[in-house]
Amino acid sequence: MINLLTTNPEITIVLVSAICGILGFFVTRFTMPRLIRKLEKANIIGKDIHKTAKPIVAEMGGIGILFGFIIGIFAGIYLHPIITFQLTVVLVVILLVGIIGMVDDLLTLSSKEKFILLFLAGIPLIWIAPPNVGLLYIILIPIAVSIVANLTNMLAGLNGIESGLGVIAMTSLTISCIILGKYDVAIISMSMLGALIAFLLYNKYPSRVFPGDTGTLIIGAAIAAIAFIGRMKLIAFIVLFPNILDAAMKFYSAGVMERQQHRPTEVNNDGKLIIPDQGFKSLIRLVLRKPISEKEAVRIIWGIGILFGILGIIVAIILPDIIGNTTLAQFIKYKDILYYLFN
Repeated sequence: MINLLTTNPEITIVLVSAICGILGFFVTRFTMPRLIRKLEKANIIGKDIHKTAKPIVAEMGGIGILFGFIIGIFAGIYLHPIITFQLTVVLVVILLVGIIGMVDDLLTLSSKEKFILLFLAGIPLIWIAPPNVGLLYIILIPIAVSIVANLTNMLAGLNGIESGLGVIAMTSLTISCIILGKYDVAIISMSMLGALIAFLLYNKYPSRVFPGDTGTLIIGAAIAAIAFIGRMKLIAFIVLFPNILDAAMKFYSAGVMERQQHRPTEVNNDGKLIIPDQGFKSLIRLVLRKPISEKEAVRIIWGIGILFGILGIIVAIILPDIIGNTTLAQFIKYKDILYYLFN
């Protein structure tokens, strides 16, 4: 076994990634019950408006995801010290984004304040950008962190929807990393995946805890980090398509509607979700063309996420063949011009 690991460093890194994911899972799994009690005691709670009884649920549970991810990354640093710098930078970014999420959960930041703060939090990723890239590419990195974190924050509100989509995205990205030989990057995705699976046990219907912006923002920030470090921007875009579609629908309808006119999704007497007369368009409301239960709505959106997650994996499988094709490879190279525009 030792000889196998020595002669196959890829297997070693995959095993390290798996260990990081397992640690992330168990740390979050055993942290959540106590964290939920502490949050309830501190009155950091909210109403579950999509239930007839409107139960009170602990908020800001994303702290548990953050804790599991941190331990997973620390394990990666210890077990695979060759990439200590890269993992440390990612850890700093996720910690900063998590802090911004906590502040937003407690004090409610404006959209502008959140975007700027997330941009600043993404700046450390510049230090692990590919060599010899242009200014435009460098600026795009923190912008992407801010945009993607907001995307995963927007498609939210139903039990398990955010963490479930996060599990799907991280599973797809992890498999894609392994297919493309980005074994180092799998340490990041597996650490987040393990923590998210554990959190989903408490966040799925009926939720005992909500992730809050603390949880939703760090999911997006991790996806952005994986996309840039692993050179997997196309796959990340595909995996994020449900969030992108949701955001596009909201921005389109928000352009013709005052925010004060928005009304949240309602629950009828049968306990099923219905769309009010007024409100922003969204992926959730697209699913709710007829009254259905919250659990069913979440499963449908998870199904959409799984579809695009599988599509992302398929792209990872065929990507080497595309790059191997001379004509297509030449076409793809034109995008590299952007890297050098402002050098």
